[in-house]
Amino acid sequence: MPRKILVLGGTDFVGPAIVAVALADGDDVTVFNRGQTGADPEGVRAVRGDRTRGADLARLAAERWDVVVDTWPRASRVVLESATALRSSADRYVYISTISVYAEGHDGPITEASPVVAADPEADSTDYAVDKRGAELAIERVFGAERSLFARPGLILGPGENVGRLPWWLRRIAAGGAVLAPGPAGNALQYIDARDLAAFALSTDLRGPVNVVSAPGHATMAELLTLCREVTGSTATLTWVDAEFLLAHAVGPWVELPIWVPPIGETADFYTADSSLARRSGLVCRSARETVSDTWSWLQANPRWTQVVTPVRARVGMDPGRERELLAAWADQPPASR
Repeated sequence: MPRKILVLGGTDFVGPAIVAVALADGDDVTVFNRGQTGADPEGVRAVRGDRTRGADLARLAAERWDVVVDTWPRASRVVLESATALRSSADRYVYISTISVYAEGHDGPITEASPVVAADPEADSTDYAVDKRGAELAIERVFGAERSLFARPGLILGPGENVGRLPWWLRRIAAGGAVLAPGPAGNALQYIDARDLAAFALSTDLRGPVNVVSAPGHATMAELLTLCREVTGSTATLTWVDAEFLLAHAVGPWVELPIWVPPIGETADFYTADSSLARRSGLVCRSARETVSDTWSWLQANPRWTQVVTPVRARVGMDPGRERELLAAWADQPPASR
């Protein structure tokens, strides 16, 4: 039987992926947003409004919803207000949270039972991880554990990626030439395609926190960059540079070289979160080839797309001049050092 689904937002990356899955399942989908970020996906009913205004939330609360899906990344009090308004009109609240809510200094791989950061469900925006955890607490306060799901993804890739990590690599490799490839080549990656995240979030009966990410090593850095070269038809050459060299030259993991996190020192276990609960419960992760190929197709269909830089979202990617300097410095290393 079709469900009546309310997506708060619905126009940016994970939101459209949620909508696409729901529509494919035959659900009746309504998106609620201000109409200022992106276009409403085709096939949905669009309701204009501002979730920070009680009167606008009251219009939503006047209807009945099987599922509410929320991706809000800032002040947790905003989620508290939305959840409170929808408490009596929605059966289930699905929140796209983040694996970043886990506190640093945990022992072993992150599990759903690992310690999380301290947060306040009534707080204004402070820090990304704290805001997301505060939103979880807000929903739990209002809907309780039985009526809520906190999907905690790690790195999210796929068509429409708004952060621009995989898009940067695709465009850089498509441009050709010598590409600085951050080592080690076999560095195991862990991520989730936004479409697989959406499919799981809308289909699972699980409640409470769930790590929604691939198994560690779903792909490697070498596999990812090689796929980028293949799908773009590039003749670029990948020059693998040691992680120790890059760190010694103050290269910033994650941002300056997107996706790359060196598997040494404090970041050695970055891509080792335990997602066995989700995978036992129906999470299916598509191949890296499909994610890379579809992201490239999306970029080709949207050639003017650029990353939106915000106060909490830095521009990703390495400056071409710096890349050339680093490659030259690497080439000057004694052979035994390379």
